[in-house]
Amino acid sequence: MTFFVRLLAVLLATSSFFVVPPATSGGAVGALAIDDPLDPQRWQDQQDMTWADYRPVPGATWADPARVPTQRRLKIALVAVDFSDQAFVITQPKQGDPFGNPQIDPIARANVAQFYASFWGTPSTLNHGHTVNEYWMEQTNGRIGVTFTPFGPYRMPRPLYEYGLNDIGGQQANCPAGHTCNGSLEPDADALWRAAAGSNIAAQFDLVLRIYAGYDETSVWQEFGEMKFQTRESVPDSWGPPDPNLPNWAPTRYVPWTSWRAGAQLWGSSSMRQGESSGTITHEIVHTFGIADNNNNPYAQPYHRVGSGPWDVMDRGSFNGPGGPHMRWVVPATMGAAMPAGQTLRSKTKLGHIAEAQVLRISRDALASTGMIVATVKARSAIPNPTDLQGMRVELSQDRTPACSTNTNPLCAGSSVYNFYSVETVQRIGADSFTPDNGVLLAKNKNAETSTCGYLCFTWVIDANPQDINRVDFTRPDGTPVMRSIADYRQLNDALFHAGTNSGSQYEFVDSANRLHFYILSRSTDANGVLSYRMGVRSLDGRGPQPRGVSLTAGQPSGPATPGATCTFPLRNTGTAAGNGSGHPENVQAYLNSDVYRLTASVTGTGYRVVLPNALASASFGNTTNVTVNVAAATGAAATGTVTLRATSESDPSKTATATCAVTR
Repeated sequence: MTFFVRLLAVLLATSSFFVVPPATSGGAVGALAIDDPLDPQRWQDQQDMTWADYRPVPGATWADPARVPTQRRLKIALVAVDFSDQAFVITQPKQGDPFGNPQIDPIARANVAQFYASFWGTPSTLNHGHTVNEYWMEQTNGRIGVTFTPFGPYRMPRPLYEYGLNDIGGQQANCPAGHTCNGSLEPDADALWRAAAGSNIAAQFDLVLRIYAGYDETSVWQEFGEMKFQTRESVPDSWGPPDPNLPNWAPTRYVPWTSWRAGAQLWGSSSMRQGESSGTITHEIVHTFGIADNNNNPYAQPYHRVGSGPWDVMDRGSFNGPGGPHMRWVVPATMGAAMPAGQTLRSKTKLGHIAEAQVLRISRDALASTGMIVATVKARSAIPNPTDLQGMRVELSQDRTPACSTNTNPLCAGSSVYNFYSVETVQRIGADSFTPDNGVLLAKNKNAETSTCGYLCFTWVIDANPQDINRVDFTRPDGTPVMRSIADYRQLNDALFHAGTNSGSQYEFVDSANRLHFYILSRSTDANGVLSYRMGVRSLDGRGPQPRGVSLTAGQPSGPATPGATCTFPLRNTGTAAGNGSGHPENVQAYLNSDVYRLTASVTGTGYRVVLPNALASASFGNTTNVTVNVAAATGAAATGTVTLRATSESDPSKTATATCAVTR
């Protein structure tokens, strides 16, 4: 199926569509500054990121270990264990192990537990000043912090591969002769810890983090499997088992094989079991609060698109960091996965990590009787003022999305069991510095964490650019490029919505099945550079009780139309407030006092053309906003031209206004 056929099928299946910016009119004039978008989409690929891409949260000191959380400081016991066949990577000569690690001079075995407790808990040059404590303080706005207490190291009673060759289906067949690969790391590690520190030691901590010598299999299976070796038969003995009768490869989770040495590593888990390459400690801590994974298998057919991708710590946003997902094998973990994405509005509201005053709760059903809601939403990682919104939730009494099949349509969101839409602003600051873009994140969410997407999922990001991103994932040893599958989480790198026309993204979204229309109206930054978006949402089934109206005043040109000028039109909302906003989960009256207007522009006069920087405008009742129309005249154009602007109420399309602006060459 071609991309275009597939995309059409997806849009028809979901009964949702994007609205394309209106075309300009007039004579042919080359691209000029008037074509520059208000809010251009400039997403960055993960593999191109470096630590220079980090931007601090304005006004924040979340990394300060002396800063006291307002609710709770999680006490985490860090228990370090190694094996007879696997020393701690960090104790070996610099870049001396088969994986090319460690990246620093070796640490004495006796100091390993303290090294990792400091690496994740105390700002330093090595961790670039960023810690797990900083992440939690930032994401909870100072409510929750983290502290690590080191224990060990302890020598495990069995070799690494006896624990590692049993956590993925089919691996036990690759267990060396004379060994039984059915060990569970946690009971053995905890027994050693209790024997050394006391039988009741675990009761002194909120969580136990078991750091084992070696690697998370998730961070090496691909890089030291199909990316390093052309076929499984080409894996050399140096990457094979100590048993010469076994193959040098082993099964792994997502694809049929990886090198035996990579497959013998343990897979990190929500039991807080992590290898030395793990940068996903924060992800695993979220699990302990009762939030599940939101990811999938992007490597095997039938492909299932990820739920929230790089925008969510519970999806593969846990892999965010310099260099992207293929740099997660580095020890210490200072590259890919070193700085996970922020928590979504869905997670923050479930966990109580955001104040109710920062969330506007809306009823889809009530919108039809109360009318359009317009609100400004501040970046989710910013420090909010008491009156700032950092998200909107539109509750669905019933998800009316038509059914689709996740096994035949890779972009299918699964069963129609979503409970609400969330809308939030993402800015590349703090933990979100290594997300790909700034913009508006729109998602459907479930209250339950069920497998109705073809995998365990609860948040489904609406992709503003659902077409294949058409990027290479990696290059095989023989030089063959392997493209990212349609299910790869990086397909959502360009998913955010942007304000204005010609941005490379979209400025509105319609879910016709659920009778909702979302608008991205404008973008602004405050004196500290914090990003906010003004957004609107309305029902397709009713405009509310407010009498709607609009007027336009003749436009004023900024100067000659060669090489370009701007006509500014005052637009006035002549409607009046009415109704009380009843039927919503909270009082939304303050957000019912605006309307949204659809704009179109044209120009008469040979050699002139116009560009609308924004096809939408918004004003509150009785107030005026300025609308700009860009105009340019080509060489040899007529001496004069006339720009005409038309504004139509989205709530009541019968309410329209037009005005003109006289321009000269």
